[in-house]
Amino acid sequence: MNLYEAFASLEGPREAERFLKDLCTPKEIKDFQDRWQIAKLLDKGKLSYREISEKTGASLTTVTRVARFLKDEPNKGYVLMLKKAKTKFK
Repeated sequence: MNLYEAFASLEGPREAERFLKDLCTPKEIKDFQDRWQIAKLLDKGKLSYREISEKTGASLTTVTRVARFLKDEPNKGYVLMLKKAKTKFK
């Protein structure tokens, strides 16, 4: 089983939390949480990059990077997860 398969096999948030806490440092998990929060705020389209930076405590560079991946990069992972979140938590 490779890393992607390991993630795909997780059953629910509690398993994801347990796995990430073993796999990542607390700072890495915080960085992931920050990026996800930034992606959600960018998707809403109500705040400027600077306002998002101030709200989350993330650097303007990080906000810009997330925005680039959200809009321009071919992976579209943020887009995929934002769509899933909207569908699942309506």
